[in-house]
Amino acid sequence: MKKVISICLILFAGVAKVAAQNDSIYIEAKLSPDKKTLSVNQELVYYNHSKKDLKTIKLLSWVSAYKKRGTSLVYRKLEDRNNDLHFAKLDQLGNLLSLNIKSGDQELLPTNKTSDENLFIPLASPLQPGESIQLQLQYQIQLPDSKFTDYGISDKNVALKYFFIVPDHFDPDNISKRNYHDIEESVNFNTFWTINFDLPVNYYIESNLPQIQMNSFKGYLDSDPEFMISQHEYPSIKVKTGDIDTEIKFGYNLKPEEKQNLEFYLPLHLKFLQEKIGSIPKKIFISDKFRGKEDFFGNNDIKFWKFKFQLFSDAEKTDQDYFGIITKKILDEKIIADKQDDHWFKNGLKSYLEIQYLKKFYSNALLLGKLPETKIFGIKPLKLFHASEVKLLDRYGLAYQYIMSQNLDQKIDEKFAALSNFNDMAVSSFETGTLFNYTADKMGTENFEQLLQQYIDRNTHHPVKPRDFLQELAEKDQSANYLSGFLNQKNRVNFKLRKFKKEGDSLNVKIYKNTENVIPVKLETQAKDEEKQSYWIETKEGERKMTVPIPALDTYKITLNDDYIFPESNYRDNFLYAKGFFSNMKKIKIKLIKDIPNPEFNEIYLNPRVRFNNTYDKFLFGINFKNQSFFDQKFLYSITPMYSSGTGKLTGSGTVSYSFLPAESIIRSLTFGVTGSYFHYDYDLAYRKASIFSNINFRKNPRSTVSRGIGISYNFLERDLSPAMIAKKDYDKYNLWSIGYGYTDNQMIHEKSLSVSTQWMEDFNKITAEGFYRWEFAPKQKLSLRLFAGYFVRNDTRNNTFNYGISRVSNYAFSYNLLGESATGGILSQQYILADGGFKSFIPGTVNQWITSFNVDSSVWKIFHVYADVGMYKNKNASTQFIWDSGIKVRVIPDFLEVFFPIQSSLGFEPSFKDYAKRIRYTLVLNLGAVINAARRGWY
Repeated sequence: MKKVISICLILFAGVAKVAAQNDSIYIEAKLSPDKKTLSVNQELVYYNHSKKDLKTIKLLSWVSAYKKRGTSLVYRKLEDRNNDLHFAKLDQLGNLLSLNIKSGDQELLPTNKTSDENLFIPLASPLQPGESIQLQLQYQIQLPDSKFTDYGISDKNVALKYFFIVPDHFDPDNISKRNYHDIEESVNFNTFWTINFDLPVNYYIESNLPQIQMNSFKGYLDSDPEFMISQHEYPSIKVKTGDIDTEIKFGYNLKPEEKQNLEFYLPLHLKFLQEKIGSIPKKIFISDKFRGKEDFFGNNDIKFWKFKFQLFSDAEKTDQDYFGIITKKILDEKIIADKQDDHWFKNGLKSYLEIQYLKKFYSNALLLGKLPETKIFGIKPLKLFHASEVKLLDRYGLAYQYIMSQNLDQKIDEKFAALSNFNDMAVSSFETGTLFNYTADKMGTENFEQLLQQYIDRNTHHPVKPRDFLQELAEKDQSANYLSGFLNQKNRVNFKLRKFKKEGDSLNVKIYKNTENVIPVKLETQAKDEEKQSYWIETKEGERKMTVPIPALDTYKITLNDDYIFPESNYRDNFLYAKGFFSNMKKIKIKLIKDIPNPEFNEIYLNPRVRFNNTYDKFLFGINFKNQSFFDQKFLYSITPMYSSGTGKLTGSGTVSYSFLPAESIIRSLTFGVTGSYFHYDYDLAYRKASIFSNINFRKNPRSTVSRGIGISYNFLERDLSPAMIAKKDYDKYNLWSIGYGYTDNQMIHEKSLSVSTQWMEDFNKITAEGFYRWEFAPKQKLSLRLFAGYFVRNDTRNNTFNYGISRVSNYAFSYNLLGESATGGILSQQYILADGGFKSFIPGTVNQWITSFNVDSSVWKIFHVYADVGMYKNKNASTQFIWDSGIKVRVIPDFLEVFFPIQSSLGFEPSFKDYAKRIRYTLVLNLGAVINAARRGWY
């Protein structure tokens, strides 16, 4: 065996000379019968591509990213709400088991641990620029389970990528660490590979490298090599049309219908792409992971219970999916770009090419496909929604609008590892692709694509500098100068149609833009017969207001940047009507159900509301008037008059707020608002609440789970009092002021929060602090700790209304959703709210001076938990009291429906009490928004 390897290495040395100035890697790899280890003999010819002498060479050993908790890969997976790798067993992890490195007869040892992802190898003598060194490596790899990243071993196959030890070609100086994040970044480009595999019997292998014989591969790659080893041969499709001669290999099985569709569509895809970006690779390999990452987002069937609703036919889905997949794969093969810094270039080009493809073949297709035509009981309910009219092409602008409206978007040239999953799509891909399409539309698609082809051809086998491409666009058309600046910041450009004035045969249209940058704008007019005329308006530097004369013709409507063709911050001011009652105005539209916003109208949503409030109001029936669509808006109102079935009276609530959303600031949102409500808190007793509030949410890293905010509010409350309450001089009117700070970190393993607040009125002033920590110590097994402290700085109140609760909260601000607000017995009084002391046992009394409590909750088995609470409190003119309780909690629906069974407490052994059934507590959270927010974690 050694002689064979020696002969191969001699042959490899000859190849290395031919491949001058390009790194060469020769590998002999043997996969163990159990497929868990890979033994590698490797020869590396490394060239110094930097401009200085190298004393150290950095090699990437990314299999070490799978070796233990605490790596960058583990943290990224946790950010994505995936804890599989964190809780992986030892035999599921990946690791570098052994490593030996030589240069000639000299043994080289890394300066750091061989278990690190970056190995720094000191050289005996400096390596001059342009010179090369040969390294011989022998190492053994323990392959990880593929469920973590789709690379590694599974029951069906072995997927290999990023496991071999290679140089980092994006760091020619060999000084910066680069850890593995599972983001599909190429690091070893422009390398000549020769790889021979020794596989167990009856195994097949596919790769993106040219195959020279069974289990042997050789050739140049500008991307990292990947291999799929399986006991089954996977399909391939050969495309020969014109001067295209390409074989597409798949790392997964294709259904017969899918393959038939691909044999029809793939030639069309490749011909289309050849016209747009030039030559097509001879070989394309598509892995199952790549397919899942790059397919067409949003065209999947909707499955509900036993029903399935198709948006597009199977053939259309195959066409849409594989055009995106093939496009990105070809861009990866043709363009060398550092994904961390220049992700937006290939992602944006993919979206640009998708837009061109959709314009040609799906120009009239709808975002929801044929779903709006679905009938239920003879009617087409989706026709009531504007979403049923939105074009498929609009998805690129809508996705960006959605995330931008929450001020959670990021700048285009943000480091890729810092991008949220949604911004990877909405910003890096969709926003950039929209800008490319806008520029191509302005300068001419042929001119844009000619420049693109020339740029790609000029940089073949070399890393690109995408800003150079933007500069070339600007030289071709000066109106594209703004693109470079767009990369550096979150964009809030807005064009606004102010008004128009008819003079003779012309319309003088006044346009405002909120930036002094030179950005062209597309103005479009539409007649009653829907005939359209388009005009490109050039703007001037420093000019914010302009008047543009256009032919009046039979113009009925005037539009700026229609169909979301430019990533503006607000499309709602881009429409004006030139005739009729709404001339120079926007129309008003009444809608029944929340919808994708139609920026052409001022929309008012009327939603019927039915909900159970409490045992006094019982069911509430009403109508909600609001302007909030699926997208957030700065100005919001929501007014809900309701009929109380329990009292026979009108009740309701209303809110008006305005939010400032600075793009580049320490503040993410600053909101001011007023609210009012009128409901009942006891039989025949109502309360009225009016509030003025302001909330500050600080800017957050969209990948982070950390949120911080400050809230300030003033509340005026008025309560109806019963005769008994009047006799006790209870409070009927009071003013509450409060200021609070909140910090939450909803990360997957270590969840924590902290809040500090102060509240006061004319008779008291209190300070409250609460800390919470929840540790997931095993899959779906958690330990929760809560610490609470409350202190009255001043307390001159007449009764216990404003006291701290021990096991029940005093809901004097009506901020908790209690089913039985004033209930003192029965099932409604057993509702539990985790607030104040947080005790589950019914320990009597309240606190008017200070209280501290510590609450513990831990998983035991499946939905069963144990809990314990301990605390101390002191009332005026009384001694300090020590209290505690313990019991069992059953999590029927975690955090939403939970039942507490007390066992032992300061009161004694509670199951022995005759009224034990009345001592059982429960939580019930009827808040759909909380469920939705929990589901959204990890997406953005």
